[in-house]
Amino acid sequence: MRKQLEGCGVAILVTDGFEQVEMTEPRKALEESGAAADLVAPDKDEVQGMNHDEKGSKFPVDARLGSGSASQYDALLLPGGVANPDRLRGIPRAVQFVKEFAEAGKPIAAICHGPWMLVEADLVRGRKLTSWPSLQTDIRNAGGAWEDSEVVVDRGLITSRKPADIPAFNRKLIAEFAQSMAKPGGTERSRKQSGT
Repeated sequence: MRKQLEGCGVAILVTDGFEQVEMTEPRKALEESGAAADLVAPDKDEVQGMNHDEKGSKFPVDARLGSGSASQYDALLLPGGVANPDRLRGIPRAVQFVKEFAEAGKPIAAICHGPWMLVEADLVRGRKLTSWPSLQTDIRNAGGAWEDSEVVVDRGLITSRKPADIPAFNRKLIAEFAQSMAKPGGTERSRKQSGT
């Protein structure tokens, strides 16, 4: 039986300081649904996860940010952790990478502090989303409408608040990524898989 996300390529954009469970649990759910989920990071061979304020595990990087583009993937995942998006939003290529997904109409999922990258990429204006509560002023100042909900979907953006919301976040991101892949013409990777 074909898995829901078979043939789907997902970029997970991170750098040191990401909240480990906000990467590992969605990645596991994506892979169990048939997706290939690559860790993409700026100029590193491995990245340091965090368990709140404590160092977690190190993870090998699958692709360096400078050598990849959104055209290689069907969807984007932005884990949180305070340091991770704060560092990434200061890297112009990381911000551009996020913008490329939006410009191509590809879905973007962001959890906890991950929506900071959506603010930096100017993708929240006129959209509803959620995040860790301390980001709500940044989101509103960038023209977004912040909601205190476990998961919010609005025109290709899937957002969630915190690790406790991960089960609902995973269900919604898998459904939205699958819906995006099912659109007429499919996405870049699904066309390659079908030989078109």
